[in-house]
Amino acid sequence: MEESVTYQDIIQKGVQKGLQRGKQEGALLVVIRQLTLRLGLLDPVLQQRIEGLSITRLEELSEALLDFETATDLAVWLDH
Repeated sequence: MEESVTYQDIIQKGVQKGLQRGKQEGALLVVIRQLTLRLGLLDPVLQQRIEGLSITRLEELSEALLDFETATDLAVWLDH
């Protein structure tokens, strides 16, 4: 069974999903850390919104946050 093409395909898809999830979780941790250093403790509502972002949006946020001065800047960015 382990040698079947179907089994290998399922395993490969699981590995891909795991790698993607790990990448997203890593990006999320970095962005939250950067925002906390820049803006202080984040409002739980804002943090929850950030946690729902895709990896692409997290990468965009990691660049945009360099221009943020307040949590309002973050909220405005999240709204767009």
